[in-house]
Amino acid sequence: MESRFKPMPEPPKILQRQTLARSRLFHIEAVDLRFSNGEQRQYERLLGGSRGSVLVVPLLDDETLLLIREYATGSDDYQLGLPKGRIEEGEDPLQAADREIREEIGYGARRLQLLRTLTIAPAYIQHQTHVILARELFADPQPGDEPEPIELVPWKLADWDRLLAQPDLTEARSIAALYMTRELLAIHHTSRKEP
Repeated sequence: MESRFKPMPEPPKILQRQTLARSRLFHIEAVDLRFSNGEQRQYERLLGGSRGSVLVVPLLDDETLLLIREYATGSDDYQLGLPKGRIEEGEDPLQAADREIREEIGYGARRLQLLRTLTIAPAYIQHQTHVILARELFADPQPGDEPEPIELVPWKLADWDRLLAQPDLTEARSIAALYMTRELLAIHHTSRKEP
């Protein structure tokens, strides 16, 4: 059977990069490109931190997921989601995930597993989020940098449909991570049943 996918084209050549704006969190850059067919365009992109961030799916036990509810400036409301944060200097994604859950939900994890690395609007934003599954949790609260206490929301895994219907669960990364976790747990559960 013939593949439907064409080989990847050669990336366009960067002719020039220019900073348009910079703040404490954001760096907006204009990029002049020449494509392999000779076409030239200018694009703008938002540069993220070079280390990226983590989004953690903490499983308290085989039946319970730990979510958080915290204020989101972008949407100006409180959002239900998963613990997350940037990877600090000297950390790898697993270390960052363990630190973030200690700070945000008060638990450390004996088992951490990278599920996948995601991007957000890669046509405009240069940023990677590493989705980490955290298991075998133990209490170990650490101080964080949040301006107010984060609400901890335990959720039974058997109640996936009601969780995904929550009006304050809107972040695409959290929803994608929940689906990935559900698939992984279903595969693991099925393989444990087989003789």
